[in-house]
Amino acid sequence: MNQVIANMSASLDGFIADQADGIDQLFGWMGNGEVEVPTAVEWATFKMSPASARYMRDALAGVGALIAGRHLFDITQGWGGTHPLGVPVVVVTHEPPQDWPHTENFTFVDSVEKAVEVARQAAGDKNVVVASAKIAQQCLNAGLLDAINVDLVPVLLGEGVRWFENLSTAPVRLGDPAVIEGNGVTHLAYPVIK
Repeated sequence: MNQVIANMSASLDGFIADQADGIDQLFGWMGNGEVEVPTAVEWATFKMSPASARYMRDALAGVGALIAGRHLFDITQGWGGTHPLGVPVVVVTHEPPQDWPHTENFTFVDSVEKAVEVARQAAGDKNVVVASAKIAQQCLNAGLLDAINVDLVPVLLGEGVRWFENLSTAPVRLGDPAVIEGNGVTHLAYPVIK
């Protein structure tokens, strides 16, 4: 059965973006190496360390659908109609965009429960990735997350957008992580103990 996995790059102090939603300090590891990792879109070919490239290739191959929130959808401008993962995207929103032309790749729903249901169907036997802070929090609160994967970047942002700041079910226990060390990043994969 597929898993629902929250995945983000984060600073050591727990931020997934700066106060202006900037990610420059957190995504440098995706371009600091010599191994190319192509994605579904030409503008998003990564150059990573060998360890991060192996990790990324395995992750990309295992993803069948993505869940995002409306805020992320808006700031990325819907990734131009195709997410770099090249998989169906389910956007949680109470106000779907008007006249969105890319309905073959995007589905808009009004709850995390519905998002997980739709994404799991779309993913088949592959995993569902949750790539939005508020949606990941809501999934965790609802008991819908199976794992949390963090690409931990050695920087302290001091302030910004926290990944998990509004948990109604804390404390949440996680299992021992799988650990992969890359250049400028440590990839950690934690199972959620249910």
